[in-house]
Amino acid sequence: MEFFSDVFQYGYLSNAFAACILSGITCGLIGTYVVCRRMVFLAGGITHASFGGLGIAFWAGANPIGGALIFAILSALGIEWASSRGRIREDSAIGIIWSIGMAVGALFMSLRPGYTSGDLAAYLFGSIITVTDGDVAALALLTGVVVIGALLWLRPVMYVAFDREFARSRNIPTRVISYVMAALVAVSIVLSIRIMGIVLLISLLTMPVVIVNTLARSYRTIARLAPLVAVAGNLIGLILSYHLEVPPGAAIIFVLTVALVSVKLVSLSSKKRPLSHEDHS
Repeated sequence: MEFFSDVFQYGYLSNAFAACILSGITCGLIGTYVVCRRMVFLAGGITHASFGGLGIAFWAGANPIGGALIFAILSALGIEWASSRGRIREDSAIGIIWSIGMAVGALFMSLRPGYTSGDLAAYLFGSIITVTDGDVAALALLTGVVVIGALLWLRPVMYVAFDREFARSRNIPTRVISYVMAALVAVSIVLSIRIMGIVLLISLLTMPVVIVNTLARSYRTIARLAPLVAVAGNLIGLILSYHLEVPPGAAIIFVLTVALVSVKLVSLSSKKRPLSHEDHS
């Protein structure tokens, strides 16, 4: 109970608590699309490419998250455009953006006066105690947009995730949805960097979805339950990190890993059930 009393006493802890809830909801919903469309590698590329924006913003004395956001969105849209036009294979584009982003970030971070390795570690592995009121407000806005979008357009997004050709035959604007979702993936990644860090963040997008997918086949069910699993993992990890004095990002991944292994062991005797677009509405 000491943790919950301190949440109301210390601003940094209340911000961390709110960020865990909001990022869990957002990453659970966005992660369902990411895993279903098999774009986990793309999400990883966007995550690491955003480091380039971080480095440039640090060097210029600007807001690092703002720099990462611009870099991530441009990278996501660029990869989507290049792959859809057939200009370059998607995996090649991701690999190029991934390496260039990390190289640019490391270069500009090292050029910044007074640079220390601690500046780098905070963004690579997360530092949830640095979450500000502005970060929470931005996450709340993003979560509201994602939740409303899921309520209104879950079906067309589901069709695009599973079969874009079928979606086109239903007159669904597949290209618009693909670009919008790529941008939302980028924004979700950047606004969650302070919580998990660039290195660990991809797990928050994928592990809750895989945990639920072990027990459920419906896209709708996974989209509803993955955010709950992500929020639970975030909060339990935050509480453990508070009591054990360990990094919150690592604690959250540990909690989600234990949950995944437990669920897999429980379902070991059953046949593996992949994602499907069954509509249980």
